[in-house]
Amino acid sequence: MKLTVLGCYAATPRTFTNPTSQVLEIKNHLFLIDCGEGTQVQLRRYKIKFSRINHIFISHLHGDHFFGLPGLISTFRLLGRGKELHIYGPKGIKEAITLFLKLGDSWTNYPLLFHELESKESELVFEDEKVTVRTIPLIHRVYTNGFLFQEKESPRTLNIEAVRKYGIDKSQFNNIKKGIDGLDASGNKVPNKRLTLDPPEPKSYAFCSDTVHNEAIVPIIKDVKVLYHESTFLESEIHLCEKTKHSTSRQAAQIAKKANAKLLILGHYSTRYKSIELFKKEAEEVFPVVELADDGKVFDFGS
Repeated sequence: MKLTVLGCYAATPRTFTNPTSQVLEIKNHLFLIDCGEGTQVQLRRYKIKFSRINHIFISHLHGDHFFGLPGLISTFRLLGRGKELHIYGPKGIKEAITLFLKLGDSWTNYPLLFHELESKESELVFEDEKVTVRTIPLIHRVYTNGFLFQEKESPRTLNIEAVRKYGIDKSQFNNIKKGIDGLDASGNKVPNKRLTLDPPEPKSYAFCSDTVHNEAIVPIIKDVKVLYHESTFLESEIHLCEKTKHSTSRQAAQIAKKANAKLLILGHYSTRYKSIELFKKEAEEVFPVVELADDGKVFDFGS
């Protein structure tokens, strides 16, 4: 699982910072999460293949989270894309995007499939044999969801040393991989767990931006491996959170602690502050394992 941060600052783009967008690589999927202005430029800058993006998840319809989407869709067309593109986002996103395409007479030459969301409860929006994606209902000025990406548990793998030790015939290997017990050279049953290795612990990633402090999400993201949570303000500006429906870095850390997350990544910083290190310092007073997102930063959590 690998996360590439394309942009992680609040509000307007600047020459040296970008609004929200990131790419999550998980079980051979390349998921694009939010698509602020400049996303496709950032994709090129960090050499991420456009052709591998088949699923785009949009948290809400504020410009700094989806204004890059019409341009990216158009670029896919110019590149001769043929594969389906799935877009998951709030109800209204289809109307917004298709209006751009209609007025510009630039309909895609590939299937463009919208999955519009409107439930206020967490729901499964994507699933295959390796990964699930659920919504995380957030509280913002407009209808907003975060997304929880979870690997499914992998099958146990054959322990070569163990099968040799027990004299297991190769003809049994496929059944053992499916969870069936083995038979040794004398015909005695050998429990499957003795002949196989535990799979790696499934990884999970929760994306939560933008939202006020909302402990209702804790049961949804409980024990998540990596939590990205917005931290627009420091506690000194907590009075702005209710008006703008954003969070402080301390509040993000409180959510991480209650959810028993393994790692907290902060982002969506207000540009009023001189250094983003201030966010990390404040969060670490509550939660010990904190990283700062920044444009171009890559977090590699292993295979």
